[in-house]
Formats: sequence, C-alpha cells, structure tokens
Amino acid sequence: MTSQSPFLTLLGFGTQGWGFALLHGSLATLGIAVASFLLGGIIGTIAAWAKIKGGRFVRWFASTFTTIFRGVPDLLVVYLFYFGSSSLVAPIARALGNPEVTTLPGFVAGILAIGIVSGAYQTEVLRAAFGTIRRGELEAATAAGMSTLLKFRRIIVPLTLRNAIPNLGNVWQFTLKDTALISVIGVVDTVRQAQMGAGATHRPFPFFIAAGIAFLLITTLSGFAFRRADAFFRKDGTRS
Repeated sequence: MTSQSPFLTLLGFGTQGWGFALLHGSLATLGIAVASFLLGGIIGTIAAWAKIKGGRFVRWFASTFTTIFRGVPDLLVVYLFYFGSSSLVAPIARALGNPEVTTLPGFVAGILAIGIVSGAYQTEVLRAAFGTIRRGELEAATAAGMSTLLKFRRIIVPLTLRNAIPNLGNVWQFTLKDTALISVIGVVDTVRQAQMGAGATHRPFPFFIAAGIAFLLITTLSGFAFRRADAFFRKDGTRS
C-alpha cells in the first residue's frame, strides 16, 4: 500500500495535518474581506453622492477623503487604525473600568482600515457609473411623478450598478488581497496561519503555496459571482 505524500499529510485534515487550521484562516480571510467590502460600499455610496450632489465643502471633503486613502499605502492605514486607536480606546476603556484594553481588536481595526480604503476606491467607481446615466432618463422619471426615493430605487441604483459591477469586482479583488496585510497585527487569517504552520514545521514552502491556492480559489469563485451579477443587471439589454 502506497504511503501518503508528506505534503498531503502536512496539509491534510488528519490529527497531524494543518488542514483545519488553514481552512479556519481562509474563512477568516473571506469574512474580513466581505465585511470590509460592505463597509466600503456604504462609505463609497455616501461619498459618491456627496461628490455628485453635495455642496462645495462637502464635495471638497469627499475629494480629500478619496485622495488620501487612495494615495496612502494600505499597510500604513492598517497601522494607523490599530496602533493609533490606543489614544481613543485606552481612555474610554479606563473610564469603563477595563484598563487592560488599550487598542481596538485586530480584526476590528483591520476591517475598518481595509473598509475605508475600499470605500475610497468604490467612491470613484460609483461616481463614474452614475455619470453614465442619461439625463433624459432621470428627467423622464421626474416627469412621471416618481418621488426622489422611488427614482433612486427604480432608476439610479439599477443603472449605476449595471455600469459599476465590473469595476466593483476589481475593487473586491484588491480588498481581498489587502486582508493579507492584517496578519502583521496578529489577526489569524490565511497568511498568519501559513506563517504559524511554517514556523512550527520549518517547512514554509507547502504552507505559503497552500495560502496562495486558497486566495486563488476565493478570487475565482468570487469572480464568477460578479460575472453572474453583471449578467443579471444587464439582462434587460446592454447600454451603449
């Protein structure tokens, strides 16, 4: 009987394998990426609307936000939220009787940092997609007696998403890859789990290959999901 490959034993789901640990790390990566992307979507929607409909100061503030968080290295933003949060979190924790709490939990700081960076990119994607809506379509909705909320739900959202989804898919890929940065603040994600396995076994190659495969699998499946979403919003016909 042929013995199992050492590679498969090391990364398997047996008693001596790291399979469950790597799976847990991959699920943590996916969860953090989804939470960050959704937070970015909320931020991006608000900031894009501010750029389109806001007053002079509001537009300036939104433009400054996107310029800063698209220009500053993402790792620096992660450090800023994790280590910089101590100046705000520590005094509040002491006031509440928890002096041992000195900073935000790593996964919270990571989601906030990556979510804000994602939001800066989603702002520009949504703003550009809104710009593709023909003025006549909005005027026709107004002439038909649609309220602002109904016009937003029936006209603006579907047409904006129809043109934004391909680029939002690209932002999602960036957001997913950015989750690897939070391993530096101790969050046990795919990369951190691979580092732990490599350190414990002194065999880094299998673990980092496995981490790369996990990211490729997630990006492939999510790419398929975005293509399906794009097809759904374009099912009534492609806009010219």
